[in-house]
Amino acid sequence: MIDTKKLTIEEAAEMMKKGEMTSVDLVSACLQKIEEKNKELNVFLEVFSDALEQAKKADEMIKNGKGTKLTGIPLAIKDNILITGRKVSSGSKMLENYVATYDAFVIKKLKAEGVVFIGRVNMDEFAMGSSTENSAYGPTRNPIDSSRVPGGSSGGSAAAVASGMALGALGSDTGGSIRQPASFCGIVGMKPTYGAVSRSGLTAMSSSLDQIGPFAKTSQDAKIILECILGKDKMDSTSIELSPTPGVGKKIGVPRDFLKEGVDAEVLQNFEETLTKLKNKGYEIKDVVMPYLKYSLPVYYIIMPAEVSTNLSRLDGVRYGLREDGNSVFDVFKKSRSKGFGAETRRRIILGTYVLSHGYYDAYYNQAWKLRRAITKEYEDIFKDVDFVMTPTAPTTAFKFGDKKDPLQMYLEDIFTVSANIAGLPSISIPSGFSSNGLPFAVEFTGRTSSDLSLFDIEKDLRDNI
Repeated sequence: MIDTKKLTIEEAAEMMKKGEMTSVDLVSACLQKIEEKNKELNVFLEVFSDALEQAKKADEMIKNGKGTKLTGIPLAIKDNILITGRKVSSGSKMLENYVATYDAFVIKKLKAEGVVFIGRVNMDEFAMGSSTENSAYGPTRNPIDSSRVPGGSSGGSAAAVASGMALGALGSDTGGSIRQPASFCGIVGMKPTYGAVSRSGLTAMSSSLDQIGPFAKTSQDAKIILECILGKDKMDSTSIELSPTPGVGKKIGVPRDFLKEGVDAEVLQNFEETLTKLKNKGYEIKDVVMPYLKYSLPVYYIIMPAEVSTNLSRLDGVRYGLREDGNSVFDVFKKSRSKGFGAETRRRIILGTYVLSHGYYDAYYNQAWKLRRAITKEYEDIFKDVDFVMTPTAPTTAFKFGDKKDPLQMYLEDIFTVSANIAGLPSISIPSGFSSNGLPFAVEFTGRTSSDLSLFDIEKDLRDNI
């Protein structure tokens, strides 16, 4: 019996290479896990009917000596990443029946490796949320405690890996949507340097902040996925060829003034214990002062909704997506968008339209961009003295459904993660233990531009101590 909850990508690849297991065996085990748990957890919106056929082709690749570490590995794909001929709804009724006409850049790269796409997984509608409670198809539940949220917006991706329904997953991260659910589900989640992974084929939420990245049980597994999907893409003008930063050391900066308010006592205690463990492993811990960091959240919640209102303007009931008939063009717009978008999406569209409107553009949007540049410069200066900046990934452990009814309370879940998106920096969430009631803790490491691959090495020193 294959234990997909514990099996890593590295281990599975080695077993398939040695002939101890086939991709068909592995995919069948994941499908069995989906059959057992998906009704309760609501992780998969669709399980692809040809998953076993994909696995058979992967086994042929391995048999012919063309296999790689990802050949035959079952991955779950967030429901906002395009796969030719597959539905991609972005967790919304607006795109419920939309079928992709081309492959996202990352999908092309993974297909070339012989990856098995096992299905598309749930998410907050158009990636707007921190709990996967905003999906038009119902919330996803945390595999560790089904009374709690898995985080968001990539909650389905995190839950798929944590429950053993897939060995890895892709998600998207606009303000922490990979790292925070990884934290809540006790796995590794990583947001790359902005542009290091092409956004071509990703349903846009906030174009200057969005980034595709991997989920996995270990940093090494996440690294295997990331190395595959990296690369410059002519279809994405913001994509870059990653130039790994040489000589990344072991100096960790801790912005302690930023950790004082709104953080659970147990989360802070775990954070301090993790610092001690890293210090014992030879890391140098240095307190740093980052006065602009506290403005990250308000900056994010001005820039992000502004870009949301622009990107979702194309979904108007005329060109594609859900359409409700009306007596005029305006009536079609109103009825289609009212029915197609959920409450959180409508809230952010309205907020974004407001900050971009005449009379408020300079007061809000321009000021936010000035602060964005100041936050980016602050990181650049800090990285002259340290190699990484470390914080808890989230201010709380996974909370129960309905606990964050106030939108502002929910937005505060992103307080430690949004700054990496604002500055375009790579950032990783690594499990760091468990709370008194068995919920995962995690810590976050943010590195300088292009230091992506060095972030994966930290877990080796940390995992032995957990």
